Amino acid sequence: MNSALGYLTSLFKKGHERSVKAKRNILASFLVKGLSIAISLILVPLTIHYINPSRYGIWLTLSSIVGWLSFFDIGFGNGLRNKFAISVAKGEHEEARTYVSTTYAMLSIIIAGMLIAFFCINPFLNWSKLLNTPSQMAGELSLLALIVFVFFCLQFQLQLITTVMTANQQPAKSSFFNFLGSFLSLAVIFILTKTTSGNLVYLGIAFSAAPVVVLIFSSLWYYTHDYRMYAPSFKYVKLSYGHDLMNLGANFFLLQIAGVILYETNNIIIAQLFGPAEVTPYNIAYKYFSIVTMLLGTIMLPFWSAYTEAWTKNDVDWIKDSIKKLKMLWLLITIVTVGMLIFSNFFYGLWVGKAIKVPMSISIAMALYVVMNGWNSIYSLFLNGIGKIKLQLYGSVLGMIINVPLSIYFGRLFGIAGVLLATVILCSINMILEPVQVNKLLNNTAKGIWNK
Repeated sequence: MNSALGYLTSLFKKGHERSVKAKRNILASFLVKGLSIAISLILVPLTIHYINPSRYGIWLTLSSIVGWLSFFDIGFGNGLRNKFAISVAKGEHEEARTYVSTTYAMLSIIIAGMLIAFFCINPFLNWSKLLNTPSQMAGELSLLALIVFVFFCLQFQLQLITTVMTANQQPAKSSFFNFLGSFLSLAVIFILTKTTSGNLVYLGIAFSAAPVVVLIFSSLWYYTHDYRMYAPSFKYVKLSYGHDLMNLGANFFLLQIAGVILYETNNIIIAQLFGPAEVTPYNIAYKYFSIVTMLLGTIMLPFWSAYTEAWTKNDVDWIKDSIKKLKMLWLLITIVTVGMLIFSNFFYGLWVGKAIKVPMSISIAMALYVVMNGWNSIYSLFLNGIGKIKLQLYGSVLGMIINVPLSIYFGRLFGIAGVLLATVILCSINMILEPVQVNKLLNNTAKGIWNK
């Protein structure tokens, strides 16, 4: 027992300083993510029980629409992530603080504009038609959308503390904030099930306000303690730095928009083709297989900023070794995903009961998507970290143009699984392009579009 403990301890102390930091963050993130996954799994049947499968589908669709607006940071978040990591790697901490302060200032302007625009247009939006629901729900959905949007805007700004922490190679701490937000939501929804009948507005407040409360207290604490040297200040706001963030962030913004249309429109398409109730079985499968995505993402997350630092310091050998290990991990994850697919119906029954049936075709398409997306993440993580995303962007934009009509066509042809099948086919584009680009970059043979 002692020898095993000693081996594990030495494992997390051996290797390059960058690798040791990554391994410790991965271990801590696994513990936090494990708790977050447990809460996520508990929330699904609890929420369905509180409202019903049809209204749950409505909530999923509306919240995903509002979630799209997170990309209206015009790439500032990812721009900050890279610029902050580069500044810290060079020991330029005042410059890092300037990037943080400028990002907060620029996002404040964007959020103010978003709030004004939404307050003006929301009264004219027919949410019942957008979500394919009975017309008598229009007033309730309009209020729900307004509440969710306001809290979303607050979270939009406050979550920059998690970006700073992740850029500083401390993703475990930022993951802990997400866990606290989910735990608070769970507690509030549990209380709602005991004190009220199913109410979409109450549900929206529970899910939307909890993360905001956590981020407010977290930001106040860390910017007055551990991250005081990076605390945002009007004194450090420089519009010229905003231009630097925009130059890098604009490409991330376009990539994010393409990603939304490529990966996040399925709820809307399913609701329109088959009704909002059918969004529920699709999301049951999505949340089940997203366990794999979350675990893989937990392991990979520390590497984004680590790649930025390594590339800045020209440590190519470390990058190659890390990618090799991540590919071995992907193989293991693929085996786990196949096992989850084989026993999926059994676990669906244990998890949400027999009232909701998830067709095997949806599970197969979802498992395939998870495996392919995991492979792409190995390479896109490195490319994002060093800001070489033009080729990735072009592939995603092509997919964005084709995705919606192809999803509708396959959906009518094959049902709900066909909607996801279109995404799987388009995902294969980057499976071919990204490994080639990464190999060219690491071997110093990248030219033209391969080096942008």
